[in-house]
Amino acid sequence: MPVSEAAGLRAGHKVPPKLLERFYSRLITVERRSPMTAQTYRFEIRRFLEFLDTEGLAVETVEPLGISLYLETRRKKDVIDSRSAAKAVSALRSFFRYIGDEKIREDNPAAILEPPKRSRHLPEVLSRKRVEEILANTDTEKPLGLRDRALFELIYSSGLRVSEAVALNVRDLSFAEGIVRLRGKGNKERMVPFGGEAALWLKRYLGEVRPKLLKSGQGSALFLGRTGKRLSRKGIWRNYAAVTSLAGTGSKLHTLRHSYATELLAGGADLRSVQELLGHADLATTQIYTHVDVSLLKESLKRYRPRLRELKTAGKA
Repeated sequence: MPVSEAAGLRAGHKVPPKLLERFYSRLITVERRSPMTAQTYRFEIRRFLEFLDTEGLAVETVEPLGISLYLETRRKKDVIDSRSAAKAVSALRSFFRYIGDEKIREDNPAAILEPPKRSRHLPEVLSRKRVEEILANTDTEKPLGLRDRALFELIYSSGLRVSEAVALNVRDLSFAEGIVRLRGKGNKERMVPFGGEAALWLKRYLGEVRPKLLKSGQGSALFLGRTGKRLSRKGIWRNYAAVTSLAGTGSKLHTLRHSYATELLAGGADLRSVQELLGHADLATTQIYTHVDVSLLKESLKRYRPRLRELKTAGKA
């Protein structure tokens, strides 16, 4: 590390931007983090460094108590959940490992941090009928509405993460096999089938809309924005929020993925197959959908129990 930058750290000055960029490069090249995780960590550490500067603290001398104070501030000020808090802890641990490797300090004050236990809330799921009602609110008479319908149908049909949908290229689709090639977390590839409804809307989008959005005449991205560039995650979230608003619900886009997984299990798919289709590294992540499925069955039982009682009574009469 340059002497001038190290001196700036010891003096308690703002950490040079280059330090953050080198940390980001380490995440990609050494720790083999995905670009999205690396960006999340860089954003978190930037906030941490701003906090240190505000509190008159320095990276070289901050104690575990100071880091805990930062995390508590994040929880209260930004109202982050246990999942986000766990990511913040992971980012801090990684950052201080890097700080040690750079010889800025010998100890790691973040090593003793324990990530909070994640609350196991059952994910929201929608019935197939409700999904159809929501997606019917896309205005397919307009080019961008037709694009959104194709996008949302594919997410629902194949259980895509938003990041996976963003990264898709035209060549990742195989209509002959009904397969889409995805690059998930950790840049791991997997092949997932998509259904006939998704295929129908994708073909319409590729034939009627995408050529008009493609400004330069060339480009590999599957889903494009109005400027001809690859559609962003924020753009997709915003467009889906508009559709759900018309449908009178606040359902999140990730609910389509949850609904896909639950339908697979309800249809008899085994847990390992669902794990592969969703791209989960840990089977325990997939297992939560078994609880969702049971809860849906219980809800159905409650809904139809009065009717069952009526039938039993009528049978005895």
